[in-house]
Amino acid sequence: MGKKGRLDLVKMKQAGEKATWITAYDYPIAHFAEKVGMDMLLVGDSLGMVVYGYDGTIPVTMEECLIHCRAVRRGAPNTFVIGDMPFLSYQVSIPEAVRNAGRFLKEAGMDAVKLEGGRRVIEQIRGIVDAGILVMGHIGLTPQSSGQLGGFKAQGRTAESAEELIKDALAIEEAGAFALLLEAIPPELAQVITELLTIPVYGIGAGPHTDGQVLINGDMLGYFEAFTPKFVKKYTNLAEIITKALQEYVDDVRQGRFPGPEHSYSVLKEELDKFNDVVKRYKSSGKK
Repeated sequence: MGKKGRLDLVKMKQAGEKATWITAYDYPIAHFAEKVGMDMLLVGDSLGMVVYGYDGTIPVTMEECLIHCRAVRRGAPNTFVIGDMPFLSYQVSIPEAVRNAGRFLKEAGMDAVKLEGGRRVIEQIRGIVDAGILVMGHIGLTPQSSGQLGGFKAQGRTAESAEELIKDALAIEEAGAFALLLEAIPPELAQVITELLTIPVYGIGAGPHTDGQVLINGDMLGYFEAFTPKFVKKYTNLAEIITKALQEYVDDVRQGRFPGPEHSYSVLKEELDKFNDVVKRYKSSGKK
């Protein structure tokens, strides 16, 4: 099956078919995601925490994003992949936003970009769309502006904030975005927004009524241990599996159980006599 495009995602929404996607930061995860038929992948700026160990997404740079985007593209050449625009790559000016968005396509082969914010970034969305680049919006809990939001907290839980998010969603669609991501908002609000918009609306911590779901791969695979959001379902615990494997390796080496004969290479039979002569000569000389 070929790579999905914007129109395919719209048809999925119209047919009530849920889209599935996760974040990916490297070749292996991208490869496995494509193998199971994931609809999309997001090279999220969450790589700052999951890959680099930053406290948040703010330190992530364009260069770091592009490196990981290229790796993901190689791992999933036939999957729709979105590059996440990092902090200050689009906020400073519209020309800079367009230029940086273009780098995701030109230098990393991305199919689209994602940026955070509602009406305050509408002109950036318009500018990038006018340049012929697909843009996904992102509202609700927006990690890049978590300081203004009072931390990593759910949004849209009051009547006033819910109405603000609805207005943001409508403005993002009007600006030409091809899709919208809702993060950490009540399911009832997510359902209203999903039904109001004609573009696909996806959720992370936004309940079951959106047009599809995305999760951070480090969360759902259980290898990111710093914290686990309420909305995450862990499908495995790679942290436990990896730690156990590494501990067994350490123990085997220290106890002399690894490497064994089955992990070693033998001398070529036709070279055995000459090989033994060389070994014997150097052993007798005492030189290494």
